[in-house]
Amino acid sequence: MKRRSFISSVGAAVALPAIFGKASVARSSPFYEMVAANSPVDNENILILIQLNGGNDGLNTVIPLDHYDNLAKARTSLVVPKNEIITVEDTVGLHPSFSQFADLYSNGKAGIVQSVSYPDPNLSHFRATDIWTSASGSDKYVGSGWLGRYLSIYHPDYPDAYPTEKFPDPLSLTIGSLVSTTCQGFVSNMGMAFNSFEDFYNLKSFAEGSTAETFASSHIDFINTLIEQTNIYTKSLERARDQGAGSVRDDRYPETAFGNRMKSVAHLINGGLKTKIYVVTLGGFDTHAGQVETEGESQGLHADLLEQVSHAIDGAYKDLADNGNSSKVLFMTFSEFGRRIAENASYGTDHGTAAPMFFVGDKLNPVIHGDNPVIPDGVTTQENLDMQFDYRSVYYSVLRDWFEVPEDDFSKISLEGFEYIPIIKTNSSVNDDNIISSNIKVFPNPTSDILYIEANSSVSKPAAVIDLSGRRMIDISNGQDGLDVSRLMAGIYIIIDQKGIPLTRFVKN
Repeated sequence: MKRRSFISSVGAAVALPAIFGKASVARSSPFYEMVAANSPVDNENILILIQLNGGNDGLNTVIPLDHYDNLAKARTSLVVPKNEIITVEDTVGLHPSFSQFADLYSNGKAGIVQSVSYPDPNLSHFRATDIWTSASGSDKYVGSGWLGRYLSIYHPDYPDAYPTEKFPDPLSLTIGSLVSTTCQGFVSNMGMAFNSFEDFYNLKSFAEGSTAETFASSHIDFINTLIEQTNIYTKSLERARDQGAGSVRDDRYPETAFGNRMKSVAHLINGGLKTKIYVVTLGGFDTHAGQVETEGESQGLHADLLEQVSHAIDGAYKDLADNGNSSKVLFMTFSEFGRRIAENASYGTDHGTAAPMFFVGDKLNPVIHGDNPVIPDGVTTQENLDMQFDYRSVYYSVLRDWFEVPEDDFSKISLEGFEYIPIIKTNSSVNDDNIISSNIKVFPNPTSDILYIEANSSVSKPAAVIDLSGRRMIDISNGQDGLDVSRLMAGIYIIIDQKGIPLTRFVKN
């Protein structure tokens, strides 16, 4: 019997990591030498990854106001009435049930990446989820998760040598009954599942006495090791529970299982748990039918789900902020795919391709990356949205800027060579606090090709365009009428004067 099948059949008293082979890597092994590296784990940054299971309808969440008329034709029953949409940019609106997220965005604490997918997308729930969690292409089958690989290269001796003095807490926690495959490492899952504290009390070994001569001795010994490790981690979880008591407010969360799980995450972080990654899932987004209750209304199944997500993220962010912890936390959502442009005959939408991803945190570049998706006139029932960003570019950018993964290590995580997206303000980046008050104006902003600059003669003259890392991208000539920025990658850029002082910023689509 394979070890994976054996563990699945055991039915242990606690949710144990899924295993793919031997649990530890010998320090004499060449594999250990390959994965061992100078770790960027010393920063305190935490990722809260939220899976919107089922395929979130991006067009009902982020509404392209410049294509609203065509969207209304394609979705006569489902389109959100224009007077209910929350306008966050001139051409971008949010669903009214996403109001807390809209507030976070208006306060500079949220961002959006538009139209995220991958080439030749798969529209099966199981296969698409496997692709997104493993960070693989649609033609590849990978047994590890993207976050699991990240953790594995800096913790190659996990789980046998853990916890340690430096890492006394679980490396990752899935809030639920099953460990997320996102955190599956090269040889073992790099975390554990947490449903409630009761799950961890009074655990005993799977088998008593010697198992040396039994057919499953290695399997049983390994399970015993995990149970022993879980018992040890229980103490750190209890400590965080006690130290975080009173640090969250019940009224800030929806009274749902998802709301309680997000509240638990905030509680544990405020209690001092040093876990790097939390994974929380909300299901129900497979809205083939009943997406709205009545034709022409915005309320219904999808609205309820969006309210849960928006409400719970907002509550967790505020509880973390009140306890001085919001600056080290990044919220990030993903869904295995989006929905089709046109509605179906059941007040719903069918499996589609590209969809937006959402981010919340203090250190974000609080913008919308990318253009609104194009809704053509006369949409067919099979028509899908075009991809603007590969989801692996998002993963690469988050690991690079949030967890400070060195460029040389991305080949080990299988995320090398993807486009960089400035989702997060880096330590060397120019932010709004650096920009001086002036009468300089740039338009259109965002722009995709030509940027026009108007500067009052009483202020410093614009001299160059730099990126968020400070690299000089374009020189600006005196009296230049229009600046061609078409060759720049999508993102945020800063205009500086002759002395290098930031004057203003613009967004390149």
